[in-house]
Amino acid sequence: MLYLTNVKHSLFKLDQLQEAKKMNLGVVIFHLLLLSFVLAIPISLQVIQVFSTIQDDGKEIAQKIPDFTIEKGVLVTKDGAEGFIYQTDSIIFTFDPEGKRTADDISKDMLGNFLSIGLLQKELVVTLPATENINSLFGSNQLTIPYTSTQLNDLTGENLRERILENEMPWWLAPLTFLIAIYPAFLSLIITIAIATLFANLFSRMRGRYDGFLNNFKIIVFCSTLPVIITTLINLLNPSFIGDTFILIASVFIFLFSLNKHSDKKKII
Repeated sequence: MLYLTNVKHSLFKLDQLQEAKKMNLGVVIFHLLLLSFVLAIPISLQVIQVFSTIQDDGKEIAQKIPDFTIEKGVLVTKDGAEGFIYQTDSIIFTFDPEGKRTADDISKDMLGNFLSIGLLQKELVVTLPATENINSLFGSNQLTIPYTSTQLNDLTGENLRERILENEMPWWLAPLTFLIAIYPAFLSLIITIAIATLFANLFSRMRGRYDGFLNNFKIIVFCSTLPVIITTLINLLNPSFIGDTFILIASVFIFLFSLNKHSDKKKII
């Protein structure tokens, strides 16, 4: 009951948020996790949108892929099909049976796109964004697989088109993406809350109302509820909006507002 009361205060009665210091620490951490879930929603939707775009672009590219086979580790086309480069919103695709391009050329094609893929004369090349996580996972942002590899034994133009066109986004991708997105959202929020608590400590000391770091931490967590919701709504409309600073400033402002109102009530009493 006390938890629900403080949640209502964090949304509708900001002047009563000083009461949040009476909450059990475990319940406060639960609320912090709940806020992280809310922040993870826009991140998850953005990632799923990227996957959906890649899937649609892949099907568009699949229709351009000519018939070919792999013979003795070399890509061989039928009817003398020529090489080409095709670009969509998320993918740059290179088909080069004549050996005019190299793996380095495929990497250099990464200009704002999410993927650069090349079916070269003797190898398949996939270049991903050069991020720390991808480099740690694969050792490099470029994957090069020769056609002599057993993974590409049955590769032909026909079965490649079929695989891409029949491929559908798995149902478990959305919940998995959401679970993964919670971690950076929680990490970012806990850092923001910690910094906001330091400011809350400073201002409450200046006003002679310091109740201890832990109590101020509890109050700040609930003070961040409305800023987190506002940030989430803005991120749904504008994914480039970075809300950490907004959450920090707004949470401290709400803390000071509740502190002043609480002090005024005590003076009246």
